[in-house]
Amino acid sequence: MKVVSALIIGLCAIVAASLLSQGLMGLRTADRYVTVKGMAEREVQADLALWPIRFVATGSTLDEAQNKARSSREAIMAFLKLQAIDQSAVELQRLDVTDTRANPYAGNNSEQQYIINQTLMVRSTDIDRIRQAAQNVSELVDSGVVLSSDYGPSGPTYLFNRLNDIKPAMIAEATAAARESAQQFARDAEAKLGSLRRANQGVFQILARDQAPGVSEQQQPVKTVRVVSTFDYYLE
Repeated sequence: MKVVSALIIGLCAIVAASLLSQGLMGLRTADRYVTVKGMAEREVQADLALWPIRFVATGSTLDEAQNKARSSREAIMAFLKLQAIDQSAVELQRLDVTDTRANPYAGNNSEQQYIINQTLMVRSTDIDRIRQAAQNVSELVDSGVVLSSDYGPSGPTYLFNRLNDIKPAMIAEATAAARESAQQFARDAEAKLGSLRRANQGVFQILARDQAPGVSEQQQPVKTVRVVSTFDYYLE
């Protein structure tokens, strides 16, 4: 009976040791992995331009200020028509009228004046036409229009809205680049590349193609889309 018990205990010890050994080996194998990054870039063209044209008109009476504002608005519309920009692409977005005498901080001796600030928004998918028109904006100043930038940037803003169209191909490119790096690492380490442990797609960034201090992405019609994805691969 004692012999049988001893044999059973011995067999249990051998099985336990074997299972423990395999578990530790699996743990060591699972701990061996490499982290790599893959990057993909695309140069893209903006597909929408938003151009706020802000102007100011002043007068000692409200009628005078309104007449000047009307003349400026007509001059802007004539300019846009000359640039082959359709009137349907332009809309009034902001109209502010200020009576300087209504300012409680103004002195009693200040002259009464009415100030009209108005914004015309040009919205177009014809990027080249907007770019050309913006380069000729000095013609508006020559015609007597007083342009303003009090409420934001005065030039066009260029947007890229087709990001979802290029996402799948860029993710595939970043994935392939990362796997190539992982395979190279495995070769150098004299190991075999195993299955994927973890993946992080990363964030898509829309950047200015020509990056320089003071130059924003929205000012440039040509942009760079970039994504950096991170992957963990097991090493065998």
